[in-house]
Amino acid sequence: MSLNTSLKGRLRNTTLPLTNALFPVFEAVVNSIHSIDELKKHNESYQGIITIKVIRSGQTSAFDDVKSEINGFEIIDNGIGFNKDNFKSFQTLDSDFKIDLGGRGIGRLLWLKAFESATIKSVFEEKNELYERSFHFNIQNDISDEKSNKSISNMRETSILLNNIYKKYLVYLPKTIETIARNILEHCLWYFIRIGGAPDIIVIDGNESVSLQKEFDYLMIDASKKDEFYIHEEKFEITHLKLKSTQQNKHAIKYGAADRVVKEENLIGRVPGLYGFLREENENFAYICFVTSDFLTENVGQERLNFTIPENIDGIFSETEISFSEIRENTLSKIREFLEPFLAESKMEGLAKVDYFVDHKAPRYKSIIGRIPGNEMYVDPNISDRDLDLKLHSHLMTIESELISEGHNLLIPQSIENKEDYSKRIEEYLSKASDVKKYDLANYVTHRKVILDLLAVAIAKNETGSYSKEEVLHKLIMPMQTTSDITTFDDSNLWLMDERLAFHNYLSSDKTLHSASITNSNSTKEPDFLALNVYDNPLLVNDSDSLPLASITVIEIKRPMRNDAKAGEEKDPVEQALGYLKRIRDGKVLTKTGRPIPNSENIPGFCYVICDLTSSVIERCGILDLQITSDKMGYFGFHKTYKCYIEVISYDRLLNMAKERNRAFFDKLGLPAN
Repeated sequence: MSLNTSLKGRLRNTTLPLTNALFPVFEAVVNSIHSIDELKKHNESYQGIITIKVIRSGQTSAFDDVKSEINGFEIIDNGIGFNKDNFKSFQTLDSDFKIDLGGRGIGRLLWLKAFESATIKSVFEEKNELYERSFHFNIQNDISDEKSNKSISNMRETSILLNNIYKKYLVYLPKTIETIARNILEHCLWYFIRIGGAPDIIVIDGNESVSLQKEFDYLMIDASKKDEFYIHEEKFEITHLKLKSTQQNKHAIKYGAADRVVKEENLIGRVPGLYGFLREENENFAYICFVTSDFLTENVGQERLNFTIPENIDGIFSETEISFSEIRENTLSKIREFLEPFLAESKMEGLAKVDYFVDHKAPRYKSIIGRIPGNEMYVDPNISDRDLDLKLHSHLMTIESELISEGHNLLIPQSIENKEDYSKRIEEYLSKASDVKKYDLANYVTHRKVILDLLAVAIAKNETGSYSKEEVLHKLIMPMQTTSDITTFDDSNLWLMDERLAFHNYLSSDKTLHSASITNSNSTKEPDFLALNVYDNPLLVNDSDSLPLASITVIEIKRPMRNDAKAGEEKDPVEQALGYLKRIRDGKVLTKTGRPIPNSENIPGFCYVICDLTSSVIERCGILDLQITSDKMGYFGFHKTYKCYIEVISYDRLLNMAKERNRAFFDKLGLPAN
């Protein structure tokens, strides 16, 4: 009893992804190569030729330089043709007629996955005479209109005409002859690098033509180096290829089965130091390796689109079965060994890039560099600062995650662990923790350097000849319309004035006194200078919620080079600050939790005024009996009536003092002071 076969059923169970729209053409071309190879077994000098014609629709484009859509392909060869044995094999689904060539007997099924039909005409030799066979092949009628007669032609020729490509595949089909030719060359690459090479293959599109042999000769630099490795006694062979650098050529591994490419993997990111094109004897090249094996051929999927090899194998079978990850890692090992002479310079340039970036732009990473795996330090010499920062930050996050994981179990000695091993484990953990915390400090110091650089720019005259508004300077110190209850520690840069101000219990920025939680004041009074300019509102600080409150600080900011100070709270920045301090005290100061503080009128007060020492400001400082600083860039004094320390700080003094206080940290990190 024999089993019946359904062509429709087999097609339904055959897969052809839309992105593989050229695969039916590949299958036809490989069949033509096999057909020519069959003749060359008996005549090594036989000149085989394959012509691939691009068939386009009869509709012409409105633009002369735009071709009409592709409708099909015709593949013509002068191989052995559809003789009796080959035709019988064609009629048999899943035929094993060409099993020794890696044939699966399903190549023609792919024709009908992407095209409506195929028309076959073949002139072949039988008993020293030429015959001609023709037939149609489609899903409705299977094989139909088969005719076989003696041929009037005097030469072998087989034509496979693939008709009417389905629109869903047409969308993904390459549109130009150059791209089509390159894809066919890449798929059939093994036939070109094998001993004896490939037949002449020519792609024709109208009046254009491309010779794949010429294309191969132009691109190929070297394919002479071969390698091999074994996994569980299975042999894998590698051919190392160097191709001229073009936009299409990428560093890649090509895994082959039955002498054709099945799977391709990009090498970027898999080989340390491999970025961009490589160079040898003043010529750039792309590297490709071709991996072949009987094992790969035996384990290729039926459509030859992938392998049936599991990516990983765990458990009892891992000692006897082969996983694809094993094949890949063994291949990569051979690739790294082959490419090492070409990667040395790139690796050194990558390391230099990291060193320069960390030394001059991101010293916060210095403490973790020694803990990054060596291969991960080889970066693309042309990597942007942004991408390098992200890469290093990713390593930092990994190290921190490992630190947290190790820390959870650190204080629990393992049951079989001796004292020396446990002590060593603690020592290693603390060493790593120290490195990571150095990063935190370096990051904070670098942040300060950035703030100082921004301040230097903000107080300078801009391209239009004017100075920055209070908004810019205010935001450098703290975001506006906010309090410390809703902002983070890093948002405040009060250390610019005084390091002690970096640590506070309550902080409000650009808020009315009535809205401040540390006072019962009902005052909604706001300075009306520059028409409700909210940047004249103060920053209010106290540094404790304990009883009694330690101090209250008011900071007033004015626009650089402002020169209109006059007597009165509306015009004098010092009097403005004192007025705010008085209203806070008169409002019966509270802790931030709302508890009253006895004798709040006597709480120490500090008023800072940040402004340039223009003539009007200097005059007001003199009237208030403030003393000039030794560097002549500020004034200070104590106001007995308000029981308050006052300091008027010019922007230059503010910047210089902050730089001096932080200079030792900048020097330690290698940051430029200026």
